[in-house]
Amino acid sequence: MRIGKYEIKHPIIQGGMGVGISWDQLAGNVSLEGGLGVISSVGTGYYKNITEKVHIVRKKDKPKDVANFYSKDALTEIINNARKICGDAPLACNVLYAINDYGRVVRDACEAGFNMIITGAGLPTNMPEFTKEFPDVALIPIVSSARALKLICKKWKRYNKIPDAVIVEGPLSGGHQGFTYDQCMQEEYQLENIVGPVIEEAKNWGDIPIIAAGGVWDKKDIDKFLDMGCEGVQMATRFIGTYECDADAKFKGVLLDAKKEDITLMKSPVGLPARGVRTNLQFSMENKTAPKVQCISNCVSPCNRGTEAKIVGYCIADRLGAAYQGDVDTGLFFTGSNGYRIQKIISVKELMGKLTKGE
Repeated sequence: MRIGKYEIKHPIIQGGMGVGISWDQLAGNVSLEGGLGVISSVGTGYYKNITEKVHIVRKKDKPKDVANFYSKDALTEIINNARKICGDAPLACNVLYAINDYGRVVRDACEAGFNMIITGAGLPTNMPEFTKEFPDVALIPIVSSARALKLICKKWKRYNKIPDAVIVEGPLSGGHQGFTYDQCMQEEYQLENIVGPVIEEAKNWGDIPIIAAGGVWDKKDIDKFLDMGCEGVQMATRFIGTYECDADAKFKGVLLDAKKEDITLMKSPVGLPARGVRTNLQFSMENKTAPKVQCISNCVSPCNRGTEAKIVGYCIADRLGAAYQGDVDTGLFFTGSNGYRIQKIISVKELMGKLTKGE
C-alpha cells in the first residue's frame, strides 16, 4: 500500500485510539511489523512515560486546558519512543477535527516528525492550511460518504492539494460515528454500501487510495474490501487485544469480559453517537451517582466548555482519561462492534500474522 511518498508493506492501518490506547508501544510495534502504526493525539497530557523535563499543568490530576490536554512535548516524546521500536518506518498521527486547537495540534504533529496526519470527527476542509511547510506529510481525511469526499476535494483545490488517501468509515467502528443514531442501523449506510460510491467519487479527483474502516476483523474482511477496489483497511478494536496496546490491563479486561449485547451506541458531548462498552459509568449516570461534570481540559469545541457534557451526563476527557488509567468504575470504554470477539491477549506480531496469512 502506497500513501503519498510512503510504502507500507501490508495494507493495514491500525486506527488511532485515544486517550492513550494507541500511543508509542502499539503504534511502534504495528509499524515494525509492516502495518501503519497510528498514534492518537488525544489526551497526550495523560502520558505516563513523560520525562521530568516536561511540565504538564494539571488540576485535580487532569491536564488543565487545551495546551496541556494536547501537549506538544508529550506528543513528541510519544513518537520518539515509537521510533525506538520501528525506526524510520512510517508513522501516522490521528488528530480529530472537533478538538480545540486543531491547527496547532496538526502543526505539532508535523514538527514532531509524523509522516502522515489522519483526521475524522468532522470535515477537515482546511487541513492543508496547517501543513504548508511540510509537503512530505501525507494528509488522510476520514469520510462517511462520497458527498463528504467531494466537498473536501472542492475545498482543497484552493491549496492545490488532493488527499493522499481517504479512509471511508462505516457505522460499526468504535468511538464517534459519522452518522446519526438511526443511520447507524440502516443498511444503506453500512460500510459495504458506502465504499463503492466513495471509490467512484475519488476517480474524479485523481489517483486516491481508498481505505475501508469500521467493523473489519480478519483476513476474510480485508480481502473482501481489497476485492471491492480498496487499497487497504483500517482496524482499531482488534489491536486493543494485544500485549503492546498502551491501554491499562483493566481496560483490556473490560473487552475480554464484554458480551455482544454490552456494546452499544451512546450519547456523547461531541454531539455524535459513540460506540462503547456499557459499564458502571452508564449505570451511575442513570442513577445520578456519576462523577460531577467540571470542565478542566476543554478538549472538544462542540462541548462548549462542558455545557454539552452536563446535558449528556459525563465529561468525555475525564472519562476516557479514567479508562486509560484502568478506572473500571468511572471510565468510558470505547470499542467497535466486534469488541466482544476479543477472547485473549496476543502479540502484535502474532496478530499481524493472522491478518496477513489467515492463520
